[in-house]
Amino acid sequence: MGTPAQDLRAASISPVEAVADQPGSGERFALAKEIASRFVGNIESVVYGKREEVELVLTALVCGGHVLLEDVPGTAKTVLARAIAGTIDGAQPSRIQCTPDLQPTDVTGLSIFNQRSRDFEFRPGPIFANVVLVDEINRATPKTQSALLEAMAEFQVTVDGITHDLPTPFLLIATENPIEYEGTFPLPEAQLDRFFLRTALGYPGLDDELRILEEQRFAHPLGALQPVVGLADIDALREGAREVYVDEVIHRWLVELVRATREQESVVIGSSVRGSLALERAARAWALLHGRSFVIPDDIERLFVPVLVHRVVFTPTFVARARASSWEQAIAEFRAACLERAPRPGSEEDPIFERPQPA
Repeated sequence: MGTPAQDLRAASISPVEAVADQPGSGERFALAKEIASRFVGNIESVVYGKREEVELVLTALVCGGHVLLEDVPGTAKTVLARAIAGTIDGAQPSRIQCTPDLQPTDVTGLSIFNQRSRDFEFRPGPIFANVVLVDEINRATPKTQSALLEAMAEFQVTVDGITHDLPTPFLLIATENPIEYEGTFPLPEAQLDRFFLRTALGYPGLDDELRILEEQRFAHPLGALQPVVGLADIDALREGAREVYVDEVIHRWLVELVRATREQESVVIGSSVRGSLALERAARAWALLHGRSFVIPDDIERLFVPVLVHRVVFTPTFVARARASSWEQAIAEFRAACLERAPRPGSEEDPIFERPQPA
């Protein structure tokens, strides 16, 4: 058997035993894998039929990132945020409903004069929680959005010139309603780039929706949800993700794929270097959540759209064509064009691919 790099150049790109000797196969990875299994299983007890979407949100949590859910109302976004907080012992959830009159201090908190101590004291706002759901973020004014930007980027807020650290872990889940644009303020590209990934939960399947009706006849399943991990376990998850092995072939292809987003005719501005960093970290966490100590090309291809596409600024022509036909189809074509410019390792289009010679 060859090295992991040689094995990944094989046409099948199958999991290889060679990476079992690489960092990530030790006790820390085994612990993280067990914690991840408990975490996902507990959330699935209240959010039905959305395992892959749940895993995407947990990928962001493991990587210390934030999630933008572009979804219609009533698709369990609040339930998911509360389920994540309820799964972590000691974690605090919070919800911010954005409206045009929402002020930055309504999010961050403010200093109030205490007559007893005759001094100002800081009263923290709802942003000071472990899992924060920001509902309809595009209804908040740019001034309020900028207050959220500091929290997302720096894990802190500044009020009256004093900086206050946010609790750890800190996961912000923001939602956008894709069908209502009246009275909204589109998110600037700089803020979109701060979201680790963008996805949608979507409606549940028929059987899952029937199960929801049956179980919520008398009480909500969230009431019976019990924590199964602690705050220290989140650190163990992050340590385990850092131990996941990424071959140099995968690393190079990942960067080439991100660079391909900058070279398309349909693009004004491609994904930034922050996109490369996010895709690599997301791939590690995704592999961990799927019980693997190594990243495979399928991980990169699955995460391409949720991690990179919202960081790309498309031309007006592309946007108009996508709205006229189907945005999903347009993004699929864009993804295919990037993969054509940066072929998957081991494919016949890959320059490093060497067809085996006949004996």
